[in-house]
Amino acid sequence: MHNPKNFQQHNRAQLEGLIRDYPFATLITHSESGLEANHLPTLICEKDGRKVLQAHIAKVNPLWKTVADGSDVLVVFNGPNCYISPNHYPTKQETGKAVPTWNYVVVHVKGVMSYIQDKDWLLGMINRLTEQHEAEQETPWSTADAPEEFIQKMLPAIVGLEIEITAITGQWKLSQNQPERNRLGVIAGLSCEREEQYRKIAELVKSGTQEQGNTPAITTTEN
Repeated sequence: MHNPKNFQQHNRAQLEGLIRDYPFATLITHSESGLEANHLPTLICEKDGRKVLQAHIAKVNPLWKTVADGSDVLVVFNGPNCYISPNHYPTKQETGKAVPTWNYVVVHVKGVMSYIQDKDWLLGMINRLTEQHEAEQETPWSTADAPEEFIQKMLPAIVGLEIEITAITGQWKLSQNQPERNRLGVIAGLSCEREEQYRKIAELVKSGTQEQGNTPAITTTEN
């Protein structure tokens, strides 16, 4: 993706944090039939000292037959995003020289994908995925709540995916190219919106604005 310097995010903790907070990803693959996109929940895990993504698809999905084991893939994670009106900019009131834009946070992961059909691996992955998303439930559901024979019968109906991460790129487009008073205008305007996406972007712009008080850009050189 085109990623201007001011918008680049190199902080690995923040990149992985977005993956954990917004785990429903778009998996983009290429085969003889062309490009294809699949949408699926993911986990980021550590395996043998390396970070990997884990997920699963239905066995009836032809992906595991059309895309070769060991293929290069791209996984896209979209964080909060929203429209930015020029009306938020004080400079617009003075000169009229402003246009709309969109603020967003996104992570691209490149990696090598493998297929796994081992029942123990699949059950472990399903358990970890379930634990992550049931954590805030008053009474968290687990696979142990279902009859064991039912779960064992379901496992052959899915195929596991494991993607060894070879590159991870982040773009935090949060009005860094605007003067401070315009960023403060964006924060004030978005904070008044009802939709959660707007308020989350306001918090991210605020965080970046505070950092810009000490550094020339919100990105870091941490890997």
